[in-house]
Amino acid sequence: MNKPAKKHSRLNIVLEFLGSMNLAITILVAIAIASVIGTVLKQNQPYNDYIIKFGTFWHEVFQVMGLYNVYSAIWFLALLIFLVISTGVCVYRNAPTKLRDMQQFRVNVKEKSLRLMHNSESWSTEKESAEVENNIRHFLKLKGFRTRIKDHDDHHVIAGMKGAWNRSGYIFTHVGIIVLCIGAYLDGGFGLTIKEWTGRIVPETRDIRADQVPATARLKPEDSMAFRGSISLQEGTASNIVFLNIRDGYLVQELPFTIELKDFRVEHYSSGMPKSFESDLIIHDDQLKEPLKQTISVNHPLIYRGYALYQASFGDGGSKLSLQAWPFHSKKIQKIEVKVPVKEKRTLNTLIGKYTLEVDDFKVFNIFPNSEKEKAETGKKFKNFGPSFTFKMRDASGAAKEYHNYMLPVTQDGRRFYLTGMRSTVAEPFRYLHMPADNEDSLDRFMGFHALLHDQVNMKRIAQNSVRTAMGIAKKNDNNLQSDVVSSMMNLLTLFNQGGYIAIDRDIKQKVPKDRQVNVADAYVKILQNLLQNAYLALLKQDGVDVSKGVRDEDSLFFEDAITALAGIGAYGSPVYFQLTEFKQRESSGIQITRHPGQGIFYLGCLMLIVGIFMMFYISYQRLWVIVKPEGEQLAITFAGSGNRNQRDFANSFEELVEKVKQFTTEK
Repeated sequence: MNKPAKKHSRLNIVLEFLGSMNLAITILVAIAIASVIGTVLKQNQPYNDYIIKFGTFWHEVFQVMGLYNVYSAIWFLALLIFLVISTGVCVYRNAPTKLRDMQQFRVNVKEKSLRLMHNSESWSTEKESAEVENNIRHFLKLKGFRTRIKDHDDHHVIAGMKGAWNRSGYIFTHVGIIVLCIGAYLDGGFGLTIKEWTGRIVPETRDIRADQVPATARLKPEDSMAFRGSISLQEGTASNIVFLNIRDGYLVQELPFTIELKDFRVEHYSSGMPKSFESDLIIHDDQLKEPLKQTISVNHPLIYRGYALYQASFGDGGSKLSLQAWPFHSKKIQKIEVKVPVKEKRTLNTLIGKYTLEVDDFKVFNIFPNSEKEKAETGKKFKNFGPSFTFKMRDASGAAKEYHNYMLPVTQDGRRFYLTGMRSTVAEPFRYLHMPADNEDSLDRFMGFHALLHDQVNMKRIAQNSVRTAMGIAKKNDNNLQSDVVSSMMNLLTLFNQGGYIAIDRDIKQKVPKDRQVNVADAYVKILQNLLQNAYLALLKQDGVDVSKGVRDEDSLFFEDAITALAGIGAYGSPVYFQLTEFKQRESSGIQITRHPGQGIFYLGCLMLIVGIFMMFYISYQRLWVIVKPEGEQLAITFAGSGNRNQRDFANSFEELVEKVKQFTTEK
């Protein structure tokens, strides 16, 4: 006999724990914290982005904790399950009581209990019992109360109830939470998480074509309940797949229909900034009698078969670029014509070996804010730097640096420059080399100057002429001294060509005592500056410029800018500079595709939660009891009531009811 009671006791303990308010609050706080993390921390990004942002240590910590995909994490699913169980137990234990409260009028209440209530009043009347009871019931109905009356042997009890839906608010709220969790499960991608956890799917990490992705990384339309992915389509192309980012890899999600991009349009403001963009799509599906045609734009998606197609972005769709490759560190200007579409590669033979050119992106417009001075001069807030392209140069070992080159020269401080940026990793900002443009807006003079500095024969002749002029001696006198000075100048030039002033400074620190480094550095700079100036004058003469009356200011500024740029070429990292000469733009449309089968369920849960909270907080649950009892030749009336919301307001309302009831029960 004791065993069943013990089991029942244990069951009650478990139910008490699962249905406890403390457990529910703890779970809700944990879910709230997880939701904050999932909102603040951008989800489902490539791991490299997280490593750059947080560092290796914290990246691994966050990865183990599953913070990069919070809403699909196993521990988040466990929280939802516990919340559903806890809320379900609460509904199981308390819903019957709430439902009974809505129906039971408690007409068996005792007079003593009513007199002990906080809101209670008693008085006597000489009117007939039937008249009093009918008047009270009629009055309470006018005030919105449902009433019941019960005849006891020695007295009558009239019970009134108002706002009983307040009790159902508890049920709506708790059931709404359960429905919300079910919707969150359907839309949270937990099905994919469980499949990945059990090894049935394995994200692909290799950069391969979609048709080469193995079956373990491919999803059929029926394999995933909810997802969010993207695809880039070029005009005239079609696809029936979408790529889903999964941490450091991706999955290929097949669609039950094919999406074709017929046309893509972009409108720009006068400044060049994008104003609007839209895509003309054609949906091909065996279930359709004819293809579905519709235009999508930002905030105007296409909803088809439960899939939502959003206009998310746009980019390059394989524009064809014509490039000129200017060689660096060469004594000859041998420009190479290179034609390459964006997203493709080309192998180049350079002076220092084979390199692979990988073109990543192309932009027609590059919009930047103007400085306050430029705003005052031009009256425009923004300026357009014109077309640019981004690419990588990868050497034979596989190491690569990224570059960003502008097609047109950019005006800065009244001078024109060709800008080329370089960075070794995506975590770094681009460091730009400013190569001055000549009077024809070309790089001919700068590249000619660069080639001359690498022409050992001509530079040695210029160095010898410089030494003779500076020393004022005949060609055949002091040949040893002249040779030493020329040799020093050529050594300095070699260092400058290799790494600019930094290479010269490094050489001084290695070879010169510390107490003499400053003086030696000043002397070296003067010697090198003299050689560079003479080389530049020789170049101007070669270009037909008359320097007998001095050098013009614009040519002097060009020299200063050229020296600054040449000093940075050593750290540039690429054996060539690519100048964009022509392009044929081809754009692509970035389409985001989502599927949320639990969306309707989620909205239903939200509605139930809102309705339940409204009922609980804005509907007052009130009860009134009236006991009519004969006492001699009079009737004794006991009037009591209770309310669950705002006791002060209810007390005031109760006093008004008492006054009204007293009035029509005592007046003759």
